[in-house]
Amino acid sequence: MNLRPVGIIGTGKYVPERILSNADLEKMVDTTDEWIVTRTGMKERRIAADDQNTSDLAYEASIQALAAAGITAEQLDLIVVTTVTPDMPFPSTACIVQERLGAKHAAAFDLSAACAGFIYGLATASNYIATGMYKYVLVIGAETLSRITDYTDRNTCILFGDGAGAAVLGPVEEGYGIQSFELGADGTGADLLKIEGGGARCLTAADSGEEKRPFIYMNGREVFKFAVRIMGSAAEQALAKAGKTKEDIDLFIPHQANMRIIQSAIERLKLPEEKCVVNLPNYANTSAASIPLALAEAVEQGRLKRGDTVVLVGFGGGLTWGSTVLTWS
Repeated sequence: MNLRPVGIIGTGKYVPERILSNADLEKMVDTTDEWIVTRTGMKERRIAADDQNTSDLAYEASIQALAAAGITAEQLDLIVVTTVTPDMPFPSTACIVQERLGAKHAAAFDLSAACAGFIYGLATASNYIATGMYKYVLVIGAETLSRITDYTDRNTCILFGDGAGAAVLGPVEEGYGIQSFELGADGTGADLLKIEGGGARCLTAADSGEEKRPFIYMNGREVFKFAVRIMGSAAEQALAKAGKTKEDIDLFIPHQANMRIIQSAIERLKLPEEKCVVNLPNYANTSAASIPLALAEAVEQGRLKRGDTVVLVGFGGGLTWGSTVLTWS
């Protein structure tokens, strides 16, 4: 089978208006701005309004991405929303976005791979296009993590924010677009980053009298060690599959989880800091929205030009990880 080259032909982003700063958090829990910045690099994060859901953030980012791609919602064949904070267990958030966009010809489903979700979404979408089944696919990373964050837990409440990023995928010229993927998972680390409440297990726990909290739990030390190891190696493996080396990277867009993790990745890849996209101080960790948000900002800022080699890499609960290499078109 001859596979069509597939690339990102339009990007978009959206963040809520409300800002939760480190100074605000100092009034809520036992922490300081200096402590947060030193350990994470974060200065503020965006918080969705009470009447905003994940689908609302996803919709706004999608409108931008469609406009940038120069297509209408009716031309979409598929919508994939990557999220750990869907509007509800079902229907999928993708179906809610589909209806609001008026994408009446598009199939729609959600995909859950935590902070690596957008890379998983790109891999899924690109295969539909490469094989000729679909022409245009909208992939969205969107989160309202403030709804599952315990703001009495100083170890986690400083880390997360809300936002959305979107990308339209479609056929591109030969030699451009997505060159390779590296996806992985290690379920032995599932207990390191999780929400116990809210799933089918929660019903069984209620019967037994156990309390399952509907908030993010993270073993920060172990997740940090995993992330430092996997970020660089996942990027290197995707580069090898694409027949490229670290020296070929023009722009590196990592998951925005922690500045020390990002720093370790660029040191391993021997990249100058100016080749790395960082918006962590402004938005904190937005999980599946992190990479597409950073990508959309890089496009807005004119940091990508035709022919550039771009590497996206992320990791998250599961444990999951993913990376991709693109030749920008």
